Amino acid sequence: MVEVREFTRQEVALRDGKNGNPTWVIIRDMVYDVTPYLNEHPGGSELIADFAGKDATKDFDDFGHSGTAMSQLKLYKVGELNMCDRAKFQKKGSEWLPDGACVLPPKSKSKRRRFIFCG
Repeated sequence: MVEVREFTRQEVALRDGKNGNPTWVIIRDMVYDVTPYLNEHPGGSELIADFAGKDATKDFDDFGHSGTAMSQLKLYKVGELNMCDRAKFQKKGSEWLPDGACVLPPKSKSKRRRFIFCG
């Protein structure tokens, strides 16, 4: 089994394509090294460079990429965001402690009511 590497947003931010650094982006909590793809991107390398070291999910999804683009993206995956840095946990209040430990928000109980129908 292949081990999946985890990265923090800070680690991804260092790969901003500047000063010889590779160009990494985050899309749906997955981390991609798109450096080799920059010059092949149909919209030009500038579009990707704007998101170097950042989360590009919203703009990637808004553009409506094809299935082919989605398949190609998988070739550049280098890892995933650490659980503490994933979008859904950040919205709920995850945080990093000074010692480097990640604190995830407590699980909330579903507010969905359950109905029982009797026949």
